[in-house]
Formats: sequence, C-alpha cells, structure tokens
Amino acid sequence: MNIALYQQDIVWNNRQENFDRVSGKLAALSSEVDIIVLPETFSCGFGDNMVEMAEPQEGPSMEFASQMAREHDALFVATWPVRVGESVYNRLHWVFPDGSFGTYDKGHTFRVSGEANIIVRGTERCIFEWRGWHIKPAVCYDLRFPKWLRNGVQESERSKLPTDGVSMCDEAIALDYDLMIVCANWPGTRHEAWSTLLKARAIENLSYVVGVNRVGTDGADIGYTGNSVAIDYKGLPIVECEAGKEQLQIAQLDKKSLEKFRQHWPFYLDFD
Repeated sequence: MNIALYQQDIVWNNRQENFDRVSGKLAALSSEVDIIVLPETFSCGFGDNMVEMAEPQEGPSMEFASQMAREHDALFVATWPVRVGESVYNRLHWVFPDGSFGTYDKGHTFRVSGEANIIVRGTERCIFEWRGWHIKPAVCYDLRFPKWLRNGVQESERSKLPTDGVSMCDEAIALDYDLMIVCANWPGTRHEAWSTLLKARAIENLSYVVGVNRVGTDGADIGYTGNSVAIDYKGLPIVECEAGKEQLQIAQLDKKSLEKFRQHWPFYLDFD
C-alpha cells in the first residue's frame, strides 16, 4: 500500500487556490499511489470560518476530490465543512476513483477553540475497506481519545480465540482495522502531543497510523508545523515530513509484515 501524505499550507477561505495547490502538487507524483491524504479542512482552513465556508454534500470540494481520485486512481481522504439543513459538520470523506464515497463526522469537536459551539459532533464510529485494507478514519482532536479509536477483533474471527484465557491462537486473527488515518489542523505549540499520541495509537492498536497535519499560519494567526508522519505498528516512523515545510511524502505499508507481527505478538488477546 502506497500512501501520499500532503503536508499542505492551507490558504484561508480560498477554495480555488487550495484546489490549485493540491492538484499541482499531486501532478508531480513520480509513482502510483493507493491513497492520498490531506489535512483537516483542506479547502478552507479551520476556525469560525467553517460555518461560512460550509458546502452542500455534493459541493465544490466533493467535485474536486472526485476528480483527484479519478485522475490518480487512488482513494482521496480529507475533511471539509458540510452543511446539512441548519447543521454544519466537520466531515471526513474518503472518495473512490469511481466517484462513490463514504463519510465520517468528527467525533470530538474542539471545545477549547469554540469548534464545539458551531460544529455538530458526530456520533458514529466507522471502518471502511480499500484494496484489501481495513481503515479507521479520525480527525484531529479525536486522537486524544483512545477508547473512541480502539481496535478489536473482527466479529467473524471471535470463534478462533482461545477460551481458557492463557492459550495462544493457532492462526492469525484479523482485527477490525489495519490502518488509522488522521487528518488534522494541530497547532505547532502542541506538536509534541501530536507526535506522541500518533505513536501511542499505533502501538496500542497494533496498526499502522498515518497522520497528516497542515503547515503555515491560519486566519486566526495560529501557526502549524505539520510533523506529518506514517508510523508502523511498533510506533516507528516510516516517513516523516519536514517540520514547517509544505511537502509531499510517500509511505509504503506492508500488510504481510503487520500480520506477522500480530501473529508473533498477539496482544489483542488481552484487549479490554
């Protein structure tokens, strides 16, 4: 699985400029990728502006995402604000090359910044599948809540688990997800928390984690250093974007390696 991490400098309240930046950067890809991941609110920036910049579900950001997914034959993953009636959601989208898509509404809206006052909190956790991988979506502040992001044994696999509480499994057990993708606008002043929590989520869930954060300064004069990264199931970085720099990196993930590690170290047998 090849994943493109675009550590984007988001232009405040300017969809077309952001679309142009993303399409230009992706046009420079030197190899094929399976997934393209952008930061949270990639088309407008994060803040009170999300209400004014909220779009209908089939708005310009969806049209652009579908175009990128089709052109690169890759899953396109990003968030943008969506209006449904009187409500606005910070909605993560995964858009397939054929134009179909799925969504996840940010489960933990950031009350400290006031996001919780203007954005409706999502209530549904979800997992989706792409090219043989099970993927868990998350958005920024969600990262601080391990119970919300907890991995588990797939329901169809539970009959394979030992019942005596001490035995090992005779075969590999499939977990709910293999990869967590986190789209974020996580300020640079708290970058250590961002980096630490990404590693923790990977280790405790026996999963790859890809976290893509923005760089630059937003319309509220908040600075972002990015620190976007792909991390393996042991908490080790596979690729890291340079702090403070707009950058596109490619991470290669190996599912067989993940399955071998889970078989050798079946910590999931003692999940709470």
